[in-house]
Amino acid sequence: MVPRGLFFIESKNRWLNEDRLHMSILTNILGSSLGKKYIMALTGVGLFIFVIGHMLGNLQVFLGPEALNAYAAFLKSKPGLLWSVRLGLILIVVLHITTAIQLVLENRRARPVRYLNNKPPASSLASRTLFLSGLVIFSFVAYHLMQFTMGVTNPEYLHLEDSLGRHDVYRMTILGFSSPVVSGFYILAMGLLCLHLSHGVGSSFQSLGLKNRNAGIVIDRLAKTVAVIVFVGNCSMPLAVLAGIVK
Repeated sequence: MVPRGLFFIESKNRWLNEDRLHMSILTNILGSSLGKKYIMALTGVGLFIFVIGHMLGNLQVFLGPEALNAYAAFLKSKPGLLWSVRLGLILIVVLHITTAIQLVLENRRARPVRYLNNKPPASSLASRTLFLSGLVIFSFVAYHLMQFTMGVTNPEYLHLEDSLGRHDVYRMTILGFSSPVVSGFYILAMGLLCLHLSHGVGSSFQSLGLKNRNAGIVIDRLAKTVAVIVFVGNCSMPLAVLAGIVK
């Protein structure tokens, strides 16, 4: 008969060995090119969902200050939810950018001889500029946060209040987009973002194994359609401010 203490030690060691094995398998998967592509795909889908939700929230600027400020006040009244989304978004962005850089470096090491004219065969403009557009989008997001969220570039925006004492996000939006330079940078970033999405969404489905020959055509067309909708929706705000439609 095995002593109870010895049985407990053997069971514990077996569990530890199984945990190490599982961690080793997970590390190997995530460290492989295929694992990185899965991470890129999942984080890309997450960012795609956020972009659509963010656009729908911001489009309330066309409903007037009451609607937009009430929406912003509601979000601030849920700090737990708001910060969970923010921290989750930061994690997703870091993983997306990190794996993108790793995959680019791996591809370059695997192909020491570059394509003639730096243009892979059967590639689209979106696929060839995917990494570059991602860097520009990241730069824009950093500036956008410093301007509207953290108040680094325009600290006065954080002190704007409406008649009900709420943060006047509507007025902040008007002031921010009143600058042709800021609006121009925003529109440029949206163009690159939608170019990024038009290819990235389809690639994400392909990496996840959800894109076959028949579904691929539908997915690619849907991705391009949604990218156009996002571009028009987001660009309508700065253009409306510059045209004096929203004031």
